Amino acid sequence: MLTKIKLALRIDSSDLDMDIQETIDAAKADLQLSGVIGEKITEADSLIFRAVKIYCKAEYSTDDKEAERYSKSYEMLKNHLCLSKEYTEEVQI
Repeated sequence: MLTKIKLALRIDSSDLDMDIQETIDAAKADLQLSGVIGEKITEADSLIFRAVKIYCKAEYSTDDKEAERYSKSYEMLKNHLCLSKEYTEEVQI
């Protein structure tokens, strides 16, 4: 996921890799704390990846208005994920 997030942030250097990975991990933890099942938090899920990407864009934006817009967008997407049974209920076999 790190490589794709760096591409979205338009960062070529590896100087910030550890910081970016920590931000990715924080986004995943925030989703899980909000009620999204841990197994659902994968790069393969397009909505989860989008949420992590938006979270990271909010954190790395240098423009305050843009950062606020990304932050609101992340919160809205997180709320939708948390309201969805697909992301909050484990499948019973």
